[in-house]
Amino acid sequence: MVRYIALLKFTPQGAKTLNKSTTRAIAFRKVAAKAGVKVEGQFWTTGSRDGVLLFSAEKETNILRCLAALAAAGNVRTETLRAFDATEFAAISRK
Repeated sequence: MVRYIALLKFTPQGAKTLNKSTTRAIAFRKVAAKAGVKVEGQFWTTGSRDGVLLFSAEKETNILRCLAALAAAGNVRTETLRAFDATEFAAISRK
């Protein structure tokens, strides 16, 4: 299972329709599920980023397709980070 964290920043388009953000988030979760991606968390934040997504999938390509679709919608820009739990990181750091 691969896990990613995406940091989100509203585009001008996304900011204009801020009141629809939660509706878009629900729609993204449904599309992601159909693509085999589990959205583990969706959060709106303060500070330099407007939101955070935490998601996982068996296939990394499924996640990347979902991120591409999210970017294509034009409401957010993403900065994506591959995330590792303690067991995964321990295995990597031992090599």
